[in-house]
Amino acid sequence: MREPLVSVITVCFNSSSTVRETILSVLAQDYPNLEYIIVDGGSTDGTQEIIESFGSQIHQFVSEKDNGIYDAMNKGISMSKGKIISILNSDDLYYKKNTISTVVRVMIEKDVDITYGDLFYFRSKDHNKIVRYYKGKAFSDALVSKGWVPAHPTFFIKKKIYDKYGKFDVKFKLSADFDLIVRFLSRYKVSHYYLQQVLVKMRLGGESTNSVKNIIKMNFDNLKSCKQNDIKTNFVKFHLKYISKAWQYIRNSI
Repeated sequence: MREPLVSVITVCFNSSSTVRETILSVLAQDYPNLEYIIVDGGSTDGTQEIIESFGSQIHQFVSEKDNGIYDAMNKGISMSKGKIISILNSDDLYYKKNTISTVVRVMIEKDVDITYGDLFYFRSKDHNKIVRYYKGKAFSDALVSKGWVPAHPTFFIKKKIYDKYGKFDVKFKLSADFDLIVRFLSRYKVSHYYLQQVLVKMRLGGESTNSVKNIIKMNFDNLKSCKQNDIKTNFVKFHLKYISKAWQYIRNSI
C-alpha cells in the first residue's frame, strides 16, 4: 500500500535570507510521497530566484500579490493535492529528516485527522542555540482559556478537514492560526493526537510578535476567537500564558 501523499506548503515574502534553508529542510525528508508547494507574495529581494533554482523539486510555485500570510496559506491549501497538509513557513525547519514519515505513521496508527508536537525556537543565525522549548500538551478548552494552544507550525492536518470546516479566517490578520486550532479541536472536536517530540525548529521573530502593538492586537483577536468558539475566558486569565513563557526562556538560559 502506497504512503498517502503529503503536501508541504511554504509561504514567503522577501525571505531570501532564510527560504533556502527551509527548502533544503523539506527536500531532505525521507518520506517518499511528497508534494512541495511554495506561495510567494511577489518578493523583490531575490527570493523568487532562489526558489526557481531548485527547478522541478518544487512541484508548484506561484508568486503574486496576496492579502497577507493567511491568504497565502489558504491559496496553498487550495492548490494542494495531498491527503495530509503541513505548513512550514520560510523561517522554519523540520527538526529531523524523518519528521514527516514519523507523523504519517502515527496518524495512520492512531487513526486521527490531526497530529501536532513540540517546537524549538532558535536564534536566527544559530540553529543549535535553543532559546525556548514550546512543549505541547493534550488539548483542552481550559488551557485555551489561559491563552495556550499547541504550536501551529507542528500541525499536520488532513485536507478533508479544511474542506469540511474551512481554511484560515483572514479577518484575524495576526492570529488566524490560533482561531483555526480552536475551531478544529474545540468547536468541531476533530480527532487528534499529541506526539510528544520536537517536530519543527522556528526562528525567533515573526509578524505577530515583532512589536508590542502587534502582540496586543493578536491577543485581542485571540479573545475574539475564543468568544466566537464558545471558550469562556477573560482578559486576565487569558494572559496567564506569559508566566509560562517567561519560565521557558529562563529555563533555557540556565
